[in-house]
Amino acid sequence: MPLDPVAIVVFLLAVSLLGLSKGGLAGMGMMAMPLMLLVLPPGPAVGLMLPILMTQDAFSIWIYRGRWDVGNLKLLLPAAGVGVLIGMALFVVMPQRAMLGVLGTVTLGFAIRGLVVRQAPARVPHRAVGWVLGTLSGFTSTVLHQGGPPFQIYLIPQRLPRDVFAATTAAFFAIVNFAKLPGFIALGQMTREGLIVAAIAAPFALLMTWVGSRVVMKISPAHFYPLINLILASVGIKLITDALW
Repeated sequence: MPLDPVAIVVFLLAVSLLGLSKGGLAGMGMMAMPLMLLVLPPGPAVGLMLPILMTQDAFSIWIYRGRWDVGNLKLLLPAAGVGVLIGMALFVVMPQRAMLGVLGTVTLGFAIRGLVVRQAPARVPHRAVGWVLGTLSGFTSTVLHQGGPPFQIYLIPQRLPRDVFAATTAAFFAIVNFAKLPGFIALGQMTREGLIVAAIAAPFALLMTWVGSRVVMKISPAHFYPLINLILASVGIKLITDALW
């Protein structure tokens, strides 16, 4: 990545947001890739962020160890595997503008949903819905590191306990990100420069993951959602505009 001051600041901000998200503040990581796309093309940005994500995944798994919902993981992970394969098949041939459009649409849609949908009674969506959303999560996670929205759309209606939700999210994306690694190596997206940058940033990434987990233990993440969703909506609109013009 270009080592100019603006790019470094953007990268550290993206790593911070991912760390807070991996620590349990679901939704904050949605801003990371849009920020990275301000200084890098989609392919290199995705390849650079994967080792950072995997480092944070390992730490968040340790933080929330043993508290995940096994039933949800058994349903969603096989579907996500299908989505990862589809994403790898389309990664090279998908035009850059299309990738920006996908990210912008997903980001804006999730933000609008978060702003307008009121709290509803707990319910478990149909298994078929889980397969569709799990596949979408694997696909969008592969092409743009944005698998959160489909996954959360399936999990949020269940109103799982805070720690169970955070642990299930951590376990799901740790496995999905590991599954993406061989494909990204084969596609040439895991560069030596990117791995060096990721290694240098690893301590900071782990620190922000720990900070996120501490905040979750003290403050309800719901207090952060209105502001996060407003920011996401503006970022989504910008990316869609960039994709169209």
